[in-house]
Amino acid sequence: MKKIIHLSLVLAAVLVLGACASSSPDVVKREDAQRMAQVEDAVVLSVRPVTIDGSQSGVGAAVGGVVGAIGGYSASSVQRESQVLGVLAGVAGAAAGNAIERMSTKEEAEEILVQLKGGERRAIVQAKGTQKLEPGDPVIIVTSGGKVRVTRAPS
Repeated sequence: MKKIIHLSLVLAAVLVLGACASSSPDVVKREDAQRMAQVEDAVVLSVRPVTIDGSQSGVGAAVGGVVGAIGGYSASSVQRESQVLGVLAGVAGAAAGNAIERMSTKEEAEEILVQLKGGERRAIVQAKGTQKLEPGDPVIIVTSGGKVRVTRAPS
């Protein structure tokens, strides 16, 4: 029983830490600090809400499967019955762990359609930040390390 509680705590910790990952334009990763980025001027054409689908790294499924299997196996004192219960609970735990991981890493975002100074249009999806962008707002597109973010242009 102590093993089940311990593994449940591990699953919860993994999922909480996974939920901390963010694609917010207000958060800059350490490796992106002190690097020169390309900046382009643009104007916002439209902004619409979207959802970034949660990740499925397999960690949630693996931990859920182990917790379920141990819980199912220890639920019965009959050897054959406990093996069957362990397998069934392991499958159910894996499915539940996968669903929990996916739901906990889902993120509300925005798709921002912009027009560059040269007339080209771009669509960028980023997590919602503290700035509320509206059509007609002058913005800058910052590109660094293959990642792009949109922020209001300095006045």
